[in-house]
Amino acid sequence: MFQTFPLWPERASTTAGGVDALFIFLLTLCGLMAIMIFIMILVFAAKYRRSRGREAEQIEGSNALELTWSGVPLVIFMGIFVWGAAIYFKERTPPQDSAEIYTVAKQWMWKFQHMEGQREINELHVPIGRDVKMIMTSQDVIHSFYVPAFRIKQDVLPGRYTVAWFRATKAGRYHLFCAEYCGTSHSGMIGDVVVMQPAQYEQWLSGGPAAPLAQTGKQLFLSLGCSTCHRFDVQGRGPNLMNAYNRPVLLDDGRTITADENYLRESILTPAVKVVSGFKPIMPIFQGIISEEQLNALVAYIKSLNQSPEGTAGTRNTPTGSPTGQPQMMQVQ
Repeated sequence: MFQTFPLWPERASTTAGGVDALFIFLLTLCGLMAIMIFIMILVFAAKYRRSRGREAEQIEGSNALELTWSGVPLVIFMGIFVWGAAIYFKERTPPQDSAEIYTVAKQWMWKFQHMEGQREINELHVPIGRDVKMIMTSQDVIHSFYVPAFRIKQDVLPGRYTVAWFRATKAGRYHLFCAEYCGTSHSGMIGDVVVMQPAQYEQWLSGGPAAPLAQTGKQLFLSLGCSTCHRFDVQGRGPNLMNAYNRPVLLDDGRTITADENYLRESILTPAVKVVSGFKPIMPIFQGIISEEQLNALVAYIKSLNQSPEGTAGTRNTPTGSPTGQPQMMQVQ
């Protein structure tokens, strides 16, 4: 019976067990409390029912009783909070060496691209035992990436990146849903996550000709003329991009921010919003000119420049008027 009507989806990720344990604990706690309350209502209703010759009596307070029924729930609720927070922070902190997959959600499909270059629509292939980081954005409205077997759900927003990660533990095909109402065909925005053995996954990756995503971004970087300003020496009119990703950025308004994926994205589409200290806002706007897929490729290429050894291909330039040694960044073209 339970195989035909399971109480919850199959567990197929490293986080599924922790999420289920917390859910089962909360369900059990609420059920026991509900049963206790109903039993006490019935007992008190029978024992202290109104009858002839019985008058109401004043009951004096009990400090011990009040401390008990305040302290015990406090300890339980704080335990639930710490338990839930531990699961939350684990789910929101992808491991550093995760395999990255760029995702574009649109009405009404999921589009995936692996760093190796393979593209997929409504089907995502991943290997067992490897951390996978989903870097997601929406082309139109708010969507939500939801894989019940992995116990992960993350809203996918237009105009920015959101991140989810998982490590699959069991081979198979698992349902992928959009969990946010996104239009008339919302119910049809479904797909599958195909979890494969590592050897099978490598074979699948090599199954068709595809340029790595960073290589595609490099070609686009050159074709758009970005290299004329973002040079790997001190002569560029834009900041040097070598080893720029995930580094601190000094802006012309005095703020210092981190050059993460969302900063790179914003700097490509609307470069005048955050201008780097020491540089002029001369970069053209690419909002509406390049597609989400092209934007992903550019971001992947800039991130790949961090893999170059320090001191090769030039160092980050220090422009005139900026404090020597301050970290520099770009408005990407």
